[in-house]
Amino acid sequence: MAAGVRPSPESFLAKAERAGRGRLKIFFGAAPGVGKTYEMLTAAQAAKREGVDVVIGVVETHGRAETLALVQGLEAVPMAEIPYRGRNLSEMDVDAVLKRRPELVLVDELAHANAPGSRHPKRHQDVEELLEAGVDVFTTLNVQHLESLNDVVARITRVRVRETVPDRLFDLADEVEVIDLTPDALRRRLAAGKVYVREQAERAVRHFFQPGNLTALRELALRRTAERVDSDMRDYMAAHGIEGPWPAGERVLVAIDERPGAAALVRAGKRLADRARAPWLCVSIETPRHARLSEVERDRIADTLRLAEALGAEALTLPGGADVAEELLDFARRRNVTTIVVGKAKRTRWFALTRGSVVGDLLDRAGPIAVQVMAGDGETAPPKPVEARPATAGRRDPKPYAVAALAVAVAGAAGLAIDLAIDLPNISLIFVPAVLLIALRYGAGPSLAASVLSAVAYNFLFTDPRFSLTVNDPSNVVAIVFFSLTAVVASSVAARVRAQTLSARSQARATAELYAFSRKLAAVATEDDLLWAAAHQVALMLKADVVLLTASPTGLAIGGAYPPEDTIEPGELAAASWAYEHDEPAGRGSATLPGATRLFLPLKTSRGKLGVVGVARRAAGPILTPVERRLLDALADQTAVALDRIRLGADVDEARLEAETQRLRGALLTSVSHDFKTPLATIMGVITSLRSYGGLYDDATRDDMLASAQTETERLNRFVANLLDVVKLDAGGVAATSDEIDLEDIAGAALRRAAGALGDRAVTLDFPETPLIALGDPVLIEHALVNVLENAGKHTPPSARIAIEGKREADGVTLSVTDDGPGIAPEDVPHVFERFYRSAGGDRKTPGAGLGLAIARGFVEALGGTVTVETPPSGRGARFVLRLRGGRAAGEQGSA
Repeated sequence: MAAGVRPSPESFLAKAERAGRGRLKIFFGAAPGVGKTYEMLTAAQAAKREGVDVVIGVVETHGRAETLALVQGLEAVPMAEIPYRGRNLSEMDVDAVLKRRPELVLVDELAHANAPGSRHPKRHQDVEELLEAGVDVFTTLNVQHLESLNDVVARITRVRVRETVPDRLFDLADEVEVIDLTPDALRRRLAAGKVYVREQAERAVRHFFQPGNLTALRELALRRTAERVDSDMRDYMAAHGIEGPWPAGERVLVAIDERPGAAALVRAGKRLADRARAPWLCVSIETPRHARLSEVERDRIADTLRLAEALGAEALTLPGGADVAEELLDFARRRNVTTIVVGKAKRTRWFALTRGSVVGDLLDRAGPIAVQVMAGDGETAPPKPVEARPATAGRRDPKPYAVAALAVAVAGAAGLAIDLAIDLPNISLIFVPAVLLIALRYGAGPSLAASVLSAVAYNFLFTDPRFSLTVNDPSNVVAIVFFSLTAVVASSVAARVRAQTLSARSQARATAELYAFSRKLAAVATEDDLLWAAAHQVALMLKADVVLLTASPTGLAIGGAYPPEDTIEPGELAAASWAYEHDEPAGRGSATLPGATRLFLPLKTSRGKLGVVGVARRAAGPILTPVERRLLDALADQTAVALDRIRLGADVDEARLEAETQRLRGALLTSVSHDFKTPLATIMGVITSLRSYGGLYDDATRDDMLASAQTETERLNRFVANLLDVVKLDAGGVAATSDEIDLEDIAGAALRRAAGALGDRAVTLDFPETPLIALGDPVLIEHALVNVLENAGKHTPPSARIAIEGKREADGVTLSVTDDGPGIAPEDVPHVFERFYRSAGGDRKTPGAGLGLAIARGFVEALGGTVTVETPPSGRGARFVLRLRGGRAAGEQGSA
């Protein structure tokens, strides 16, 4: 460890967080078939020979003989069987692995969606739980399954994979091993049938496994792993207090300041980074001198940082002290920078002697870090539109200087009083508190004035001859000189502390306001509310009129404004349109259309342009200071991200709705094709037979055939009625009355209508002695009960018993239908009231469209009730409960 360098506190925190967790090793490849599973099993066999307790959680061998051979001798935890739509799916049994508690578990194919009903939806969540329990994990992953690279891979291969793994899991892995194979070697494996069966291999070679695709995927995998290795190296250096750089890879740092050549310096750094194919950073050190910069100079720094960010750099502003070179070198060592790019300033020798040279200090102290010094201020600042200068600009406020003189006078008076009382040899110290207080309160200028006045007052009041500026004793001259130097140094230090405090306070205030703004935006759910909230917040923080415009089919339109009645003129709209189309600022205070009354900035994210924000002030002068401009940039970025989030959510909802519509359309077509075709085939067969061979049938046979045709006609009629009911429910066209009805009468009528579906099943009724009155529409309640009874008839054997029970409860009445059939599988319970849903053991073996229960729920909910399903106390069958609003009791009816 280098002398004076301590390990990073963040590294200790990260190490503490990982304590007790299992270790994760990822076998990482560019494409299927490169040998990830083979290498994982080989490593597992080696670990077992070393005495490690290894088990297989899940390994996909794909029938490959060499892979199967490596599985031999490794204990495999039995897979969990998850029932899903009539068949069992095998998934890793996380509970069994945790109970077995091995040292190492093998989990193949990290990017995998578990079967519905599993412990976690995704396999990578299973792995995270195993790691939290302290179990080490070996797993495999292809580059196309990384979340951040999913879109990139889709553009390369024109194939989008559905299963992805969050990058944070890849970054948290303790070890990543790249399994690399050349494209030609992988294609030979495909041709030999070692990856897919021959037919699949031929399709894969023609599409995904083209040489160009494989080369690009290989580079992606190697680059992503290199980024991970670089991160590991920097973490190791921080954890062990090692000074950088370790030149394992190039990294460029461009240091800028307020000089006009900063933009040229950034472009030079960009070219250097591109030649080295290295990442690069751009930093500005904010020293106490920053507070004395002009608005133009501060604006130049902000513009340069924005330029660096646009060119691909990581742009940062770092707080620092007077030693800029040391701040830069400390940051460079922490970020493992190999090259620092700085500009050579045109400074006088006196300036370098009194204030030092940043370039010289960097060259002296850089050590292994290369320092490239670019040419001086050869570039001039771009011209800015001339605006009216406030009348008060350049004037100094006399109040701080008057207060400084008063403070020195008070200190002198106090010194005279003390000198009369006691003989104090170091009476000059009485002026130091006054100088420090002025420095802390008013800054460098007034404090320096206080220092000079204190020296004069000390000479006038306390050195012989008194009350004269003449100095007779040479020792007093030395005392006055050293006192003056002490006062100046103390005032400078105090002024610097004040400047740093004010800067930190300003940054903290801006950060707090931005944080509050982001929280407010996160709570907004609709685009209109977001735009109005953003306009109000921007106007409040900048004390300006604000308008937000978003893109519409006819062009830009106002989405939010403050004041709310604010409008936009055609000339301003032209400036806003230019800013939107060219993705650059336009309007007042910019280089484009400066005659407009507003300054327009584009709202954009990585997904594209969203709109523009316009700011106006009625007062003359610059529309925004550089600080306000940077604040507006931050507010605009947050507004754009929030707006993009809401639109992305709307896109997701729309896609989900489209997918659900497609699913329902497919289910409807499937149901119609089946439930229309079967009855129609029977009816057509009966009609054809009777017309062609009617004379050959006796009366009994003819009656049976007609009865069969009538049954199928009634079934077809019920199906059409159900479809019409669904349409009514969707359109809100169910006209429900609210009458007092006797549920026992409703149950009797429903039984008569459902008699055909119930057949010979035994049905019992259980109602109170007094009439059970409910409020509702008798037609709808009867229809809902008929659908529930027909559902019971379809899903129970002919010998089943069905019980209809009515009860009076505190908050209404209930009507339940209970059967003793096979019941409902747990995975089907959440879906039984969905349209067109047919369980694997039910509707798919019996006629039906899967609409009856959905219609029953729709009718009951239209009456203000609910329908639920539960398991009876006996544990067999199913119970459907209709909860309705209660009417008056029998006694109340009789007395009415």
